[in-house]
Amino acid sequence: MSRRCSSRFERLARQAGWQRIAGLDEAGRGALFGPVFAAAVILDPQRMVRGLDDSKKLSPERRAELAPQIRERAVAWAVAQIDSARIDAWNILEASRQAMTAALATLAIPPDFLLLDAVTLDVPLPQRALIHGDARSFSIAAASILAKVARDALMEEWDARFPEYHLASNKGYGTPEHLEALRVHGPSAMHRLSFAPVRQASREAAWALHARQEPLPFSVLAGE
Repeated sequence: MSRRCSSRFERLARQAGWQRIAGLDEAGRGALFGPVFAAAVILDPQRMVRGLDDSKKLSPERRAELAPQIRERAVAWAVAQIDSARIDAWNILEASRQAMTAALATLAIPPDFLLLDAVTLDVPLPQRALIHGDARSFSIAAASILAKVARDALMEEWDARFPEYHLASNKGYGTPEHLEALRVHGPSAMHRLSFAPVRQASREAAWALHARQEPLPFSVLAGE
């Protein structure tokens, strides 16, 4: 299986008669804090962006360089997010799909074919799911970059509101630093309570609070 990012799958779709091919991908699926983001991008084959690849392979600086080029040269693009409460209510896979569906619905120009990273969407459009699609398709890679850049920017904003979790550096993922902050402070309202490390931290924080409470120096009996 080739992992080289290229326009091969977009070309195959055009050869089959499709013209407006949208790549879709998500960012933040494995994070413990905050929303999952998704982006949809219809690239212009006449105005390609050089250097597109899986966002996880690129440095933050390189993603910051590519994102405005993608937004400026694409035929259409959109970014959407699903918050942590709905992630907990649905599950992360469904939330990721819903974020992609929302981004798709927001595109100014509707696509006629979809390329996705290992998932399919319940929409009436022909689509192809590619394993490791963000490392194989330029369109999916572009979507992964926009989703990642948008989510990282939000984490940096929320770092000021939740400084104890060091979101500017860990972007909400379960780094040792973040896990230790969860152990000490417990989870915030923006954490994904359905994720095992957050559930565990919530239990440990509750026990720690209980242990810090001093017992009453007397017993109370109620009666008539």
